[in-house]
Amino acid sequence: MKLNKIKNVVLLLLAAAVLAACGGSAAAPNTQLIVLEWSGYEEPSYWEPFALQHPEIAPEYSFFGEDAEAFSKAQSGFQFDVVHPCGSWWGLYVEAGLVQPLDVSRLSNFDKLFPTLAEHGQFDGKQYFIPWDWAYESITVRTDLVDEVPDSWADLWDPQYAGQVAIFDSGESTFLTAAYALGYDPYNTTPEQQEAIKQHLIALKPNLLTYWVDYTEINQLLAAGDVAVGANTWNDAWATLADEGYQVEYVNPKEGRISYACGFGISANSTNVDLAYDYINALIDAQSNANMANDFYYGAANMESVPLLDPDLVDVFQFDDPAVLASSNFQHPLTQEQRQMMTTIWNEVKAEQ
Repeated sequence: MKLNKIKNVVLLLLAAAVLAACGGSAAAPNTQLIVLEWSGYEEPSYWEPFALQHPEIAPEYSFFGEDAEAFSKAQSGFQFDVVHPCGSWWGLYVEAGLVQPLDVSRLSNFDKLFPTLAEHGQFDGKQYFIPWDWAYESITVRTDLVDEVPDSWADLWDPQYAGQVAIFDSGESTFLTAAYALGYDPYNTTPEQQEAIKQHLIALKPNLLTYWVDYTEINQLLAAGDVAVGANTWNDAWATLADEGYQVEYVNPKEGRISYACGFGISANSTNVDLAYDYINALIDAQSNANMANDFYYGAANMESVPLLDPDLVDVFQFDDPAVLASSNFQHPLTQEQRQMMTTIWNEVKAEQ
């Protein structure tokens, strides 16, 4: 549920600048830092302090496109030092022993993180993941195409939106949406509630034009006016369409927006732990974190990054309000059984005629 976009020109220019600063120094023999990362998040402006601290080291990236892909790769024995999954997957890494507990005293920027976000990376009282980026899933509405703007997740079922809704093709996201609409705790559902969620999602189908998979797809559907309501859309949907002059609103549902955070852990088998700490510390530097957040329209985990963010984004998404963080419905770590249950329900919903 992250954006994968590569700004090639900027990337090449920044990479050239870093290489120039390195003076062509060769890396120390057998010294590597292998980062398991989403494509597009490798830009040097996101880790510039690391380049200045270690001019002889260039991180080596192994890219993935989905969290499931990254977890499978890590489970298969792929050797990495740093990994960047999203929060609903963190527990699986900890349970599988793939990441090590972190000594946050080695991260000079750790105390600058929003405490609410930092807590999401803790398991059994130990810090395993360092949050970096956070964002929402909510409802993006073309206000010029509807008579009323929905103000809750439950409004997605309103007959006035028949054939006008596109929803994210995700078992986890759709399960959460229906659960919040019904007033359930999605992380503690009974079998009866799970069946009710399934039936509620089936009841949504008359309002659905299609399911969207990629952020570019939902942005195009909204821009073309093919749909008026984009469900479970990320921050970029509003930002992209607003920049292009469309009349759009990013809804703050009565039940609360769904939120997610992603961040970094260090492999339990890393042979470059010192470099891994330095790399993560560079990522959560205030300017580095802001560079990423402005590029992807995300929130930054570092509190000192907020004044460096685009003011329009801060205003719309309330990135400067700790109360919003505290009240958001952040995705919880899921067990394999929970994830499979959600996926099975969603597949059955889609198969229903």
